[in-house]
Amino acid sequence: MQALVFTGPGAMELLDMPEPDVADGDVLVHVRAAGICGSELHGARHPGFRVPPLIMGHEFAGVSDEGQPVIINPILSCGECDLCARGLRQVCRHRAIVGVHRAGGFAERVAVPRSALVPLPDGLAWDAATAVEPAANAVHAWRLAGGARDKRVAVLGCGGIGLFCLLVALADGAARVDVTDLDAGRLDTARRLGASAAGPAPEGEYDVIIDAVGSAATRAQSVAHQRPGGTAVWLGLAEPPAGFDAQDLVRGEKRVLGSFAYSGEEFRRAAGLVQGWDLSWISPYPLAEGAEVFTGLMNGGHYPVKATLRP
Repeated sequence: MQALVFTGPGAMELLDMPEPDVADGDVLVHVRAAGICGSELHGARHPGFRVPPLIMGHEFAGVSDEGQPVIINPILSCGECDLCARGLRQVCRHRAIVGVHRAGGFAERVAVPRSALVPLPDGLAWDAATAVEPAANAVHAWRLAGGARDKRVAVLGCGGIGLFCLLVALADGAARVDVTDLDAGRLDTARRLGASAAGPAPEGEYDVIIDAVGSAATRAQSVAHQRPGGTAVWLGLAEPPAGFDAQDLVRGEKRVLGSFAYSGEEFRRAAGLVQGWDLSWISPYPLAEGAEVFTGLMNGGHYPVKATLRP
């Protein structure tokens, strides 16, 4: 089969690969679409969490060997530890992630645990199905923040995750949602989706700030522009440094929460939400063009805002 393979730092290649080994408890999935995540772009440039050679792809959907249309929940937990027992499977100490710790969806076929299969909602298109996983991250972030209803919200970064955070906040009844990005085209997309204001940096104070970039600069902004007693949620993973004023955090009783992935319930909720959203900013490409598309985004390209690959 053909697969897009992470072969070394900054290198993605379309290769002929052996058919997946379907172990006990696994199901073979014929991939119909797989989304490219910003975390994969960073991971390919700076290997560590993802180790080459690797078939990435954790945002994907397809048809099981049994003929069932499915979306893949890529978070695999042990199901037995204290965290799993408390419903915190996304931070299970023994977790694994499809497309990170085992082969993912940038391929014609992939073997995944049966427990990872989520039925595709009726009428949901394949490219929209790839939006469920990143949208679930946004659903989880808003739950951590205590919800956005009637709150002043800022979203830092208008990549895929940032735009999904915008859409979730609007769906939850936020009083206003302002967004920031350094690219004018992405700001235009956010305005079209309902952002109240869009610019290069936040202005004023907010009840909730979501950092979907994860740079030292945006993390500092997320603290500086919180109202006293406000909340920042960090999803972005652009770089390790925090960069914020810790004394401001203390004196203003501000909160910073890390957000990683989602629960199974949040994943299913995201599957229902995406059906009603404008996803015209998601651009599909053949898997054969995956190396070119991925490399362009990895090297600083802003378009497409969100790409999917179709085997």
